[in-house]
Amino acid sequence: MKVLVMTSSPNEDGLTAACGEAARQGVVDGHSRARVVNLNGFHLERCVVCDDGWGTCRSKHECSLDDDFPSLQQMFVEAEAYVWVTPVYFGEPSETFKALFDRLRRCEASKPEGSASVLLGKPTVAIAAAGGSGGGAVHCLIEMERLARQLGAAPFDFISVTQGTREYQLETIHDALVTMCTAAPRVMKEPLADPRRGRRAPRSPSRRHGGDEKRGART
Repeated sequence: MKVLVMTSSPNEDGLTAACGEAARQGVVDGHSRARVVNLNGFHLERCVVCDDGWGTCRSKHECSLDDDFPSLQQMFVEAEAYVWVTPVYFGEPSETFKALFDRLRRCEASKPEGSASVLLGKPTVAIAAAGGSGGGAVHCLIEMERLARQLGAAPFDFISVTQGTREYQLETIHDALVTMCTAAPRVMKEPLADPRRGRRAPRSPSRRHGGDEKRGART
């Protein structure tokens, strides 16, 4: 299984980065391949709401802005599962995170019936890293869940992390990814429902898996 681990913080040594690394290690320990991407390393413009409110995002399901969005959209096509990690600002995902997902949602969630989103049915773990006061993490996860469902992804787990819960929640992230990678081949064989009607993916209790294998990982 190919898992796209997407972070969105400029701090490469902060809580968000630690969560991304825990996810990467969980993917590898789950005998899958991880591709780790930090959105802050890409040039991403905010949606400019083309024409009368919709542009090529609705007609062609691609964005007309000239930046790194197409390459990131292709990564969603190639991946079989996702991990989204964002710092929490004002109770919401980071501005970089929103810059990508506002545009991705316009391209993918606007597809007509019979032309599914490239994220349809793909297991997704969403992580909100509240490194400051620790507040707003739950509200941030609610925003991420709404995005996942609008894009047709299959939410697998939602995890909030603060500086106070860091030690044990990093283990939770690791174990969630081991479990997702183990369960996902079975889950993905199940019939897929229309994402606009909602679809709950199975959630398994965490169990710590050891190992420090690097095989198959990409950073």
